Amino acid sequence: MSMKKYTLYSIIGLISLGIAAFAYYAISPLFRTVVVDERAPAAGVLIGKRANVIGTAGHPASGSVSIVETPDMKYVRYENLKTINGPDLYIYLAKDLEAKEYVNLGLLRATEGNVNYEIPDTVQLAEYRYVMTWCKQFGVLFNYADISDANE
Repeated sequence: MSMKKYTLYSIIGLISLGIAAFAYYAISPLFRTVVVDERAPAAGVLIGKRANVIGTAGHPASGSVSIVETPDMKYVRYENLKTINGPDLYIYLAKDLEAKEYVNLGLLRATEGNVNYEIPDTVQLAEYRYVMTWCKQFGVLFNYADISDANE
């Protein structure tokens, strides 16, 4: 085998390996289910109404989101959440569905169940309309809930 053919096969092999690794990274989380069942915050009071979780194209989701306030903290609370997993997913409070202005509440901790996310004290909740699951790496909205009723 000539050196040129060997080099060409090596390059093709490396490219194929890179594509396979990327596909595994991007697709394998879709098949991982993480179930969490956290209790509602103690002495918590529901602010506003529960909002339905709305999936987007290719990212089905269901459940509800509410804002819960305790004497010490406010929380985003997901109940009966069911969504698909993905790479690099975060929970945001956002002013728009493009995540141009948002507060990062942390990594998605569950694809199913009941989950609480702390809202930092410095956040003016009335400024944010949506709670969303956002894929940071690809800039993709997975699901959202319109919490504007909770802000009134």
